[in-house]
Amino acid sequence: MELSEIVKAAFEKAYPGEDFGGVRVVPATDPKFGDYQCNDALKFAKKAKANPREVGARVADALKGNDVFEKVEIAGPGFLNLTVSSAWLASRLADLNAADRCGIPQSGAGKCVVIDYSSPNAAKQMHIGHIRSTVIGSAIDRIFRSLGYRVVADNHLGDWGTQFGILIKGYRELLTQEERDNLTVANLEKCYVLSAAKAKEEDGLWKESCKQELVKLQQGDKENLALWKRFIDISIGEFDRMYAKLGVKFDTYRGESYYNDTMPGVVKKLQEMGLAVESEGALVVNLESEKLGVAIVRKSDGGYNYTTSDLACVKTRVEEYNPERIIYVTDARQQLHFKQWFSIAAKMGYTTKLVHVPFGLMSYQGKAISTREGNLIKLDELLAEAVKRSLAIVMSRRGTEGAPAPQPTEEDVKLAEAIGYGAVKYSDLSHDPITDIDFSWDKALALEGNSGPYLQYAYARVCSLVEKAGGTDGTSPLPKDVGFAVSTSSEKRLALQLLEFPGAVVRAAEAYKPSVLADYLFQTAQLYSTFYQSSPILKSEPEVRAARLRLCVLFGKVLSAGLGLLGIDTPRHI
Repeated sequence: MELSEIVKAAFEKAYPGEDFGGVRVVPATDPKFGDYQCNDALKFAKKAKANPREVGARVADALKGNDVFEKVEIAGPGFLNLTVSSAWLASRLADLNAADRCGIPQSGAGKCVVIDYSSPNAAKQMHIGHIRSTVIGSAIDRIFRSLGYRVVADNHLGDWGTQFGILIKGYRELLTQEERDNLTVANLEKCYVLSAAKAKEEDGLWKESCKQELVKLQQGDKENLALWKRFIDISIGEFDRMYAKLGVKFDTYRGESYYNDTMPGVVKKLQEMGLAVESEGALVVNLESEKLGVAIVRKSDGGYNYTTSDLACVKTRVEEYNPERIIYVTDARQQLHFKQWFSIAAKMGYTTKLVHVPFGLMSYQGKAISTREGNLIKLDELLAEAVKRSLAIVMSRRGTEGAPAPQPTEEDVKLAEAIGYGAVKYSDLSHDPITDIDFSWDKALALEGNSGPYLQYAYARVCSLVEKAGGTDGTSPLPKDVGFAVSTSSEKRLALQLLEFPGAVVRAAEAYKPSVLADYLFQTAQLYSTFYQSSPILKSEPEVRAARLRLCVLFGKVLSAGLGLLGIDTPRHI
C-alpha cells in the first residue's frame, strides 16, 4: 500500500541503516484518531533502543512537508495518527475510478489454483445441505479469478462405489418401464431408497445381487457401464440446471471414478516409501505421532477409500495443472480426514499448498436439517420459494392502494429471481464459513440490515439518483473531466472506505472467507446511507453536486463489483 511505503521511508529517514520491513498503515479504528494509524513505533523502539514515543516523534518529523498528509499526530506511547489531505484523497478516488477491476491487484497473474467444491452425489437430488459448499466455493472461485489467477473449478462428484450396485439392481427390477424410459434424478433417488431397503432384508439375497452388479460394473461389463454412464449424465444435467439458477460454473466434472486407474499406483508408492504398512489385512499409514490416528489407504477386501481417492486426485491435479494451491470447500466434520491425507501428501513429496475451507452446519428456520426430521428441503424447492417470496415483495411495491393487484410481467419474475437467489447466497456468505448458520426467510429477504436485498436496493438507489441527474443505463451524466472533491466528514468516511475495496478482496482471498468481502460491502453501504442522508446531492451548488454525484457513482461501481464477486446480481431497479 502506498501509505505504508511512505511511512516506512520516514522510519528509514529517521533511523538510517535500520531495517524497517513490515511497516503497516491501517485504517483508523475511530475517526477521532485520524484517517489511518501506524503502531510500529512500539515494535521498532526495542530495536532502536529508544522510547516508543520518541521513535514516533522522529518519524512524524520525517513526514513533515509530505503533501499526502494533512496532519500527523502522536498518541499514547507512540501511535501515529495520520490524516490524509483532500488533494491526495481526490487523486486516489480518481485512480480507483479509472482502474480496471476497481483496482483489484493482479497478484495471481501467472499462477494456477484448483478449487474443489459443491461435489454432490450422483443419482440424488441436490438439497439445502449442498448450498454452503456451492456458494462459498463459487465466491472463492470468483475472488481468485479477480486477482488474476488461472482458476480450475472442479466438481468432484460422488459417482462410484457401492451405491451403484444397489441402483443398477433397483433400476432393473423396481422401476416401471415408463420410469426407465423417462429416467430422472428423482426416479433414481426413489430407486436407490427402495433397493437399499430391500438390501437390508434378513435373507440377504438382494444385497448379494447388488454386490454382483457392482462387481460387474467394476470389471467393465458393457451393460452396467452403459447404465452407470446414463445415471451420471442425467445427474449432471440436473445439477447443471441448479447451477444455472445460482450462476455457478465448473471447468471440470471429475468424480471419484476418474481416479480409479491411478489409485493402485498411489498405494504402491506408499508401500515403496514405507509409509503404508499392513494391519489386519488392510494397508494403513500410521499418523499417531501427529495425533491424527491411522489412515486406511486400502481396505482389507482390497477396495479403496476417500483417502486413496484424494491422494490420487492431488497427484493428477499437480501433474496436469502445476497449481500453486488446491482449495477444498467441505463440511467441517471432515477436518480429520483432510488433515490425515494432507499429511500423507506432504510425506509423499507434494509441495503444492493444500487448503481445507471447512464450513459449519446449516439449520432451517430454527430446526436442524435431517432426513429423519423430514425437512431435508430440495434445493429446487428452496430456490422456487425464494422467487415466490421475492415476487410478492416486488409486486407489493408495484401496486396501488385500493387497486387490484397487478399481474407480474416477465421482467418482474427476472427481478424476483435476482433478489431471491441473491438473498439465499448472501444469507450464507455474510457469515464466517466455519460458523453454524440458521437460514431464515425474514432475515434473508429483509430490505433493512445485513442482507442481500438491502445491498441490491442500495445499488438501485444509486441508479435512480443517476437517472434523476440525467444519466441513462447506469452511466454517469457528468463529463469525464469532473474530478472528485471531499468536504464533509460523511463524504470523507465513504471515500476512505471505497479506497479499501481492493484490500478487502485480497483479505477475503487470503482468509478464504467471502464473509470478509460481504462485511466490507455492508459497512460501505451503511456509510453511503449516512452520506446520502446528511449531504444534499441534486439540490447542491453545481460544483458540490457534481463531486457528490461522482462519489455516488463510484460507490455504485464498487458495490456492483463486490456483489458480483459474491455471485449476486445488481438490478438497476427494485
